[in-house]
Amino acid sequence: MQTQIAPRFQDDPAVAEADAILRTCVHCGFCTATCPTYQLLGDELDGPRGRIYLIKEFFAGAPATGHTLTHLDRCLTCRACETTCPSGVRYARLAEIGREYIEAEVGRPLVERLKRRLLRAIVPHPGRFRLLVQLGAACKPLLPEAWARKVPALPKPLPARSTALQAAQQRRVIALAGCVQSVMTPATGVALEQLLGTLGIAAEVPASAGCCGALSLHLNAHAEAQDYMRRNIDAWWPLIEAGAEAILVSASGCGSMVKEYGEALQGDPVYAEKAARVAALARDPSEWLLDHAEEIPFVAADRGTVAFHAPCSLQHAQRLQGGVETLLQRAGYRLTGVRDSQLCCGSAGTYSILQPVLSRQLRNQKLAALQAEQPDCIATANIGCQMHLQSGCATPVRHWLELCAEALQR
Repeated sequence: MQTQIAPRFQDDPAVAEADAILRTCVHCGFCTATCPTYQLLGDELDGPRGRIYLIKEFFAGAPATGHTLTHLDRCLTCRACETTCPSGVRYARLAEIGREYIEAEVGRPLVERLKRRLLRAIVPHPGRFRLLVQLGAACKPLLPEAWARKVPALPKPLPARSTALQAAQQRRVIALAGCVQSVMTPATGVALEQLLGTLGIAAEVPASAGCCGALSLHLNAHAEAQDYMRRNIDAWWPLIEAGAEAILVSASGCGSMVKEYGEALQGDPVYAEKAARVAALARDPSEWLLDHAEEIPFVAADRGTVAFHAPCSLQHAQRLQGGVETLLQRAGYRLTGVRDSQLCCGSAGTYSILQPVLSRQLRNQKLAALQAEQPDCIATANIGCQMHLQSGCATPVRHWLELCAEALQR
């Protein structure tokens, strides 16, 4: 692609990075075939190619408007276009830069700014998020039916972790509890510990580690996101120095973020080297467990049918396909077919809150595909997808780690 950068952006390193990405695009249009919003809306500006044009024209000096930002906001950043692109265009990074600069230029209405600020103030903090869910549960009888269905139920408290068993295990990995996952599905972390325990591996979960930074990054609060990253690195570093073999992140959305810490902090003279080390150690549990699949003591049994929803953060961002399915089959589950499995479910972090209409349409399409063969259960690998899908169906939606842990010898 031919590009021109306006004089006011000439010495900006982020714009130079965007320009380099723009120049890799050949406008073949393959990306439109896998873009969920283009499939729904049929508007070129609501597909990757059109959004690339909007960003290109802005950095060339064309004025941006609220409509420009609207088309960029409708992007799920699902990265299905990156999987499809024959030219290797780093669209997600380009969209991140474009949104940041165009939002600064155009601004947002007060209500939109407040909504984004509240999300950043509540969701990354488990204590605040738990309080919000409890409040929603208390008010549920007073809410309209459509709103009441969106209020999730808090799980029952889990028993304390066994420190005696952990002390006997010599090998160590680090696990990230997560923000929403630690509140809404703590059993996922327990399931990971149980699976690792059968391999003689203990999972360390430092209390001082917290949000991975993805939510703030995707809402253009870049400095805040980097602060979260530095806090996690500080929490994990003593364990890394003590020989932790990996950092296992069971929420695939968080996992894709941690794998990008090295790039996100490459300009930080204090944390760049540590961030690169953290990114190199980050693994999805399916990667780690697949290497040890034959050693996991699954009880041979037919455990029913499961439709697996591969989150975009797993299949497009981390480029991991087939691992979870293999582990579920080894655990005794029969997998159904899922049409258009490459398409997003519409959760996409805060997208389901900020773009509710499009998100609901995508969720309903995904649920129709997942339930086509009437599975006993839907499995996924990301808490956001899990809650979003469950809000639209009666079929249980669970993390695949929990299903695998239930298949272990007791």
